[in-house]
Amino acid sequence: MKIHTQSVIDILKETAETEVMPRYQTLASHEIREKDKGEPVTVADEASERRLTAALTALLPGSKVVGEEAAATDPKVFDLLAGAEPVWIVDPIDGTRNFSHGRPVFAIMVALVRAGETVGAWILELPSGRMAVAEKGAGAWMEGVRLKIAPAPSSVSELTGTFHASTWASPEIAKAVERNRDRMRPLKSLGCAGAEYLRLSEGKMHFSLFTKLMPWDHAPGTLIHAEAGGLARTLEQVDYHPLLRQTQGLVMAPDEATWQTLSRVLTE
Repeated sequence: MKIHTQSVIDILKETAETEVMPRYQTLASHEIREKDKGEPVTVADEASERRLTAALTALLPGSKVVGEEAAATDPKVFDLLAGAEPVWIVDPIDGTRNFSHGRPVFAIMVALVRAGETVGAWILELPSGRMAVAEKGAGAWMEGVRLKIAPAPSSVSELTGTFHASTWASPEIAKAVERNRDRMRPLKSLGCAGAEYLRLSEGKMHFSLFTKLMPWDHAPGTLIHAEAGGLARTLEQVDYHPLLRQTQGLVMAPDEATWQTLSRVLTE
């Protein structure tokens, strides 16, 4: 199966130009509503997913799409990930809350999955227009520059990263983070998983803990991070794959030793 990397890049950019950016900071109140658990969705999310779905399936005949908005309407969409056909995982706007409030950190994210394994990934950060891409075994790239994670510092106290352990975290993990966060150098969340993965993959921080495990939030970013040299594993000792739905926490780290350190901190 050939991965049409540049064609996917073009599709993401066209979707941003036609469906997302014209609505940025111009949304009317009736164009924003809430899904489960108070998560916002906008007309731009829905229009973006429709365009991406049509374009990506046309690009790769026989492929299917698991999109965030489609799955919100029909959870059976998740079953496509276990099928034999290639599957596009689509996050039409990652960071919808930022987008709906006119804040400048959101993204369009796409991953290509084959037999349960992520083989291609694309993150278009907006409104900056920065594009990160990865193909399994071929490295992660942004604007022609190969991405590389930051090596871990010698001291735990020098580790920088983000803890996403609020609404979706178990009480145990939330308490562990609260007890131990000052042992490291926590950074403020950007409110956009795609932007967090770019920070990791560019070497601007060392780690991240995620406690919500939807495939569109992590399939693209984990491949880019892995191809930049990083490690993604749950606290249940399972290496990340896009069929995962439940976890106490997904820990992104630059190496095995750092992952083990973070795991101990979060489970002791």
